[in-house]
Amino acid sequence: MQILTYTDARNSLANTLDRVVQDREAAVITRTGRESVVMVAKSEWDAIQTTLHLLSSPRNATRLHQAIAELDAGGGQVRELTGEDKIRVPGVG
Repeated sequence: MQILTYTDARNSLANTLDRVVQDREAAVITRTGRESVVMVAKSEWDAIQTTLHLLSSPRNATRLHQAIAELDAGGGQVRELTGEDKIRVPGVG
């Protein structure tokens, strides 16, 4: 994670934006006397929001953790996703 002052981020805004998107690494922008902010690529933000949505239900979170454990133990099968299989989360994307 890169950490920049507000002044450094402002002086190299285009470069900072490009690095955040290309490196998939968040940038923390510090501000004197104010709370810092975090800059992330839109696709990373969407992924974070999707994860939070999927884990917001304890029942769904349990099922997901069980599925991950099953895959880690060698279960499951690899297959191609179709348009119908893709997850759509309201308000994301």
